[in-house]
Amino acid sequence: MISRTERGATYAILTLFAVISLTPVIGILSTAFGRQGALGTGFSLPEGGLHWGNFADAWTRGHFATYLSNSLLVTLVVVVVTAVLAILAGYAFGVMSFPGSTVLFYLFVIGLTLPQEALVVPLYFDLRYVELTDTYWALILPQIAQSLAFGVFWLRAYFRGSARSVIEAARLDGASTWTTLWWILVPMGRPAITTMIVITFMWTWNEFLMALVMISNESLRTVPLGLAFFQGQHTAETSLLAAASVLIALPVVVVYVALQRRFIEGILTGAVKE
Repeated sequence: MISRTERGATYAILTLFAVISLTPVIGILSTAFGRQGALGTGFSLPEGGLHWGNFADAWTRGHFATYLSNSLLVTLVVVVVTAVLAILAGYAFGVMSFPGSTVLFYLFVIGLTLPQEALVVPLYFDLRYVELTDTYWALILPQIAQSLAFGVFWLRAYFRGSARSVIEAARLDGASTWTTLWWILVPMGRPAITTMIVITFMWTWNEFLMALVMISNESLRTVPLGLAFFQGQHTAETSLLAAASVLIALPVVVVYVALQRRFIEGILTGAVKE
């Protein structure tokens, strides 16, 4: 039984951390709604009310409609392909037994230990040799490879921890491996899969270095790269920069809010027993 003192201390600590977490967000929103050219930034109240036109102005002047469509295309392809391949590979490594499975799995895990900065330059020359730089594929293929390392590691743990009795019962009922995977284990593993999807979405959406190195064509820029160039052109216009930052962060916030219950459930149960 939790005492009132313990409950009060818990709420106090949670409130403190919530305030700390929300402080930068409030500062950005306050600046984004401020008057253009105003000197006040941070937590000062916007002069003359909320200036919603900052968002429309940043959207138009920064060409964020193009950058947003590019990011959506790249992110959706990376998330879908990574999810499908990670489910298949995670099931193979977690449930099936075949020669060399352990070695192959640890080859995937090595991908988690390699820093992107060490790979991006040789990767650029490889993709330039096959004439893929300045294309969507230069963003999609490397990010699928990067995300797949985590996806396979995460879903292998889930499939290894899934109830063996359920799998055996499905096989006794005549279910094939394909049916067992897609109609039984995948629905059961929605929290773990959702967690992987949300993390992959955030990684891909916020990717900057890969886009900076691989893309020189303005029409192919993603939103983080577009924001960097927008910042260079409007350094003194803090209201527009804050408004653009809010527009770019909004899709990630929407995805997280929509999937937060599954995400948190996946995180809590994702420390699956090996």
